[in-house]
Amino acid sequence: MTHDSNKLVGPVSGAAYFGNEVREWRLERGLSQKQVGAPAQYGQQYVAKVEAGERMASPEFAAGCDQVFGTPKMFARLRDRCARKGGYPDWFEPYVLLEQQASAILDYSSTLIMGLLQTEAYAHAIFRKARPTDELRETAEKIVRRLKRRQILERSDPPLIWVVLDESCLRRVIGSPAVMAEQLAHLVQEAESPRFTLQVLPYSSGAPAWPLSFTLLEFDTDEPDVLYQETLGAGHVSDSQKLVTNASLKYDRLRADALSPEASLDLMREVMEDWKT
Repeated sequence: MTHDSNKLVGPVSGAAYFGNEVREWRLERGLSQKQVGAPAQYGQQYVAKVEAGERMASPEFAAGCDQVFGTPKMFARLRDRCARKGGYPDWFEPYVLLEQQASAILDYSSTLIMGLLQTEAYAHAIFRKARPTDELRETAEKIVRRLKRRQILERSDPPLIWVVLDESCLRRVIGSPAVMAEQLAHLVQEAESPRFTLQVLPYSSGAPAWPLSFTLLEFDTDEPDVLYQETLGAGHVSDSQKLVTNASLKYDRLRADALSPEASLDLMREVMEDWKT
């Protein structure tokens, strides 16, 4: 493919590189964005976001590009390489891009504290337990990428972040008591700031409305709200209105059963002191 004078230069994200390739192939073939999205049943707006690098294309969209452009598996392979360009697993890259654009992040943490709230030591303990044979350099790189995601908090219009933490997140020892004391101190600090709203779902609340962690991303733009869930070795982003609506109802139930932000802060301080003893 011959690249025009408007090609991207210098370091770009994997999503931007892939989107630029889709745009150039589409223009070369004289196709509309709607025509490119048709094989995988994606509309014009989705294709526009992919071409602008605002969204990492799905595997289904990449396969559709191969179909419409007549390039067997070329775009599928390119998509996989581009998804790894940011250093995140290819299944997590789409979520990271959407997280950067969200106006609100609603998270339920059922066993482990969400990534945006983790300290370096806490994240290190999680990564080492999951991948004990990794070189320390690899673990350090993963931690850097996780902490880098906190840059969204420094935006001029940072997202609203609301987190419901199961009480087990406070009491399960991750790393060591010292690591937990530091992590709880960090939670207390964030709970006292306007950037986060934290609620603890206490053991006394009984069975949770949903037992597994999940995250909802909301947007001020025409981007549909999305649901993110993880399974063993993979993560899934869905903008299905039915799934998102159902998850929102579950989240409302979890918030209703949780302690108030003030009572949650008191409990976090109490557990923090327990970890120090």
